[in-house]
Amino acid sequence: MTDETSAFPQGGRRVIFYLVYDPQGIIDDYIPYKLERLRPFADHIFVVVNGALTDEGRTALEGVADTVWQRENVGFDVWGYKSALAEFGAERLAEFDELILMNYTWFGPVGSFGPVFERMDAEQVDFWGMTDHAGITPNPYTETGTMHAHIQSHWIAVRRSMFQSPEWAAYWSEMPMITSYVDSILSHESKFTDHFATLGFSYELAFPKEDYPSDHPAFVSAQSLIEDGCPVLKRRPFFHSPLYLDREAIIGRWLLDAAAEHGYPIDLVLQNMARNAQPKVLNTNAAMLEILPETAQNYDASKPFRIAAAVHVFYEDMTDELLDRLAYLPSTYDLYATTTTEQKAETIRGIIAGRNDERLGRVDVRVLPSNRGRDLSAFYIGTRDVLISDEYDLVVKIHSKKTVQQGPNAGNFFKRQQFDNLLNSPGYAANALALFQQEPGLGLVFPPTIHIGYPTLGHAWFANLEPTRVLSKKLGIHVPLDDASPLAPLGAMFIARPEALRLLTDVEWSYDEYAPETDHRDGSLAHVQERIVAYAAGQLGFHSRTVANAEYAAISHTLLEYKLDQMSSVVSGYPIDQVHSLQNNAGAGASDPVGYLKMYVNQRHPRSARVLVHVYAAMRTVYRTAGRSARAVKKGVGR
Repeated sequence: MTDETSAFPQGGRRVIFYLVYDPQGIIDDYIPYKLERLRPFADHIFVVVNGALTDEGRTALEGVADTVWQRENVGFDVWGYKSALAEFGAERLAEFDELILMNYTWFGPVGSFGPVFERMDAEQVDFWGMTDHAGITPNPYTETGTMHAHIQSHWIAVRRSMFQSPEWAAYWSEMPMITSYVDSILSHESKFTDHFATLGFSYELAFPKEDYPSDHPAFVSAQSLIEDGCPVLKRRPFFHSPLYLDREAIIGRWLLDAAAEHGYPIDLVLQNMARNAQPKVLNTNAAMLEILPETAQNYDASKPFRIAAAVHVFYEDMTDELLDRLAYLPSTYDLYATTTTEQKAETIRGIIAGRNDERLGRVDVRVLPSNRGRDLSAFYIGTRDVLISDEYDLVVKIHSKKTVQQGPNAGNFFKRQQFDNLLNSPGYAANALALFQQEPGLGLVFPPTIHIGYPTLGHAWFANLEPTRVLSKKLGIHVPLDDASPLAPLGAMFIARPEALRLLTDVEWSYDEYAPETDHRDGSLAHVQERIVAYAAGQLGFHSRTVANAEYAAISHTLLEYKLDQMSSVVSGYPIDQVHSLQNNAGAGASDPVGYLKMYVNQRHPRSARVLVHVYAAMRTVYRTAGRSARAVKKGVGR
């Protein structure tokens, strides 16, 4: 190394190498927002794009960067930086006093970049970073040795005293090809800081880990970082496992609130996460369930929406009940009612005529040629012209619901769960629409997942997961599907922006694609459409929220708490540990009661488990023998 360590000079020049990767080549708005605000601190912004880039994305980047350089997506971020440095050239780089290697994995600035640059410019160091990670022994990626404390690679600033050195050149020339995320950690992120510090180069952190009660402050202490003026908010808390956030008590909603309080437009977070996070994970991590009050609080009556109500009325005796709910809307709406016979249509028209609803505008009662697909085909075929017309800002989709096959209690509860959580009172409905006024990127609101009277939790995909994958591919939806259950308006009632539904309404569906009315089963198109809507909206950058009234929230939460309490009683630890334990014993339960018994005894009575080891073996032999006999009988063998 040299003895040229110094502060960033007055009037010095800085180049930023900003790496972007998006599998679809889309540049979400948070990136140009960030680069615009980095512009005053950089004489040159060099954007390196790993992989795909749309024409719209290139245009957005070229508006805020000096260079937009696209390369093949090989070598992860590390080789992106290595290649960009080579493309920029050592001779040209020598004209600058500092370079920063940063990437797309964070939102910002939360607040302003100014105070951080002002403070760090005064530091007499060879390199510096925004945040760091503590050392860990053993190294979690190799299970041996130590992973050294290190500056996190989303922001590493290097002064000319270091990037003009032979050690710098050697580091990049000797960099092995990176073929995995683990390679990038071991060969660069966790190596860089210790490597250059050992060679005698000095460094500093803008927000060092010693100031925070965690090994990974950028994740675990993100809210404290924001309050301390850190302009960087990592994306990971919004798409990481909710069970990890639960264990660490990381509250994503509070992170969004803190960012908003410091002037960051959180729609930029939600737009990016809508495309990239599993919707149920985002809904959980950002606590995107809104408990709406019954008195209007935030609705701006001076800015009413143009509203279409798409209502499928199979049970015409429910017409008044449906219209009572729509009457709660805070402004005029046009009604598009669909039904299955002309006789029903006449009954519906008569009921409408006799009500004198003052908010009711245009009325169009339509008789459909088929009831295949029920309310979903009625919506996507019967009112498609309305949905694609651009005449409306919002569409309210409800239908006559009895769910007679589930029994009176469950069926009635499901109906109320839908109606009460969507249109519960005039004030409540106004507050639901106010969400759309406040959030331009909000695509849909709908009730939470039904779970009382229905075995949906953990299984709500039922037979629809694979058909949803197929339809997603066909429609160009790349939003990752949730693992256990979808974030979906189960019950198929929601309020939406028509443009958020475009991937579904642009298709000219036919009734023949839906299952016959007598075979309305899971796996059929209607059930898939019911589950895919939030994913289709997410692909277009629209996020979804769930909404509930206070009474339902009380009923649901207490029962959810009790269910979790009972299920957790057989497995110790935090939920993240419990789930891992259950997953590691996959097959235990109904399909393997002996395995379940063994797991239960190990967890609850570990001393007895050692004594009962021979009993387990004998029981498993009996169980497997009985299982083979049962399978033989099922196949008609040994009769």
